[in-house]
Amino acid sequence: MKTITYRSATLEDLPTLLDFEQGIIAYERPYDSTLKPDPISYYDLKELILSKNAEVHIAEHENKVIGSGYAKIVNSKPYNIHNQHVYLGFMFVKPEYRGQGIIQSISEALKLWAKANNIFEARLEVYAENDSAIRAYEKSGFTKNLVEMRISLND
Repeated sequence: MKTITYRSATLEDLPTLLDFEQGIIAYERPYDSTLKPDPISYYDLKELILSKNAEVHIAEHENKVIGSGYAKIVNSKPYNIHNQHVYLGFMFVKPEYRGQGIIQSISEALKLWAKANNIFEARLEVYAENDSAIRAYEKSGFTKNLVEMRISLND
């Protein structure tokens, strides 16, 4: 059995995390025809690692980073009962390690971090057709909330 450990990311992890980001973009590109051509970036990973209002958490096996996720404290809509929530993103696991509960473990660590910061709601976004990600998030306790819809007006 593989021994997987979890910890906060450091700047030393940045090169691997930047590769993960490109893996996420490549995986999600078929779900979103509005993404610009490469190279693009979703996150400011250095800022997230250094921020007091964010936690980047990673999974390691044999001293190699194999998975990631972040939680960032953001302001909620003024009509919500809570002033802030954490937004979860950057969920990635190397393909050979998928299906082992790594995202669930990272999500749990991020939820604990949020609670320690007096934040009691977490939200994330996932493409509607990304069934495997939806299943993974549902295993972590997430439920579907809003559906974003769009239409191209270029026709």
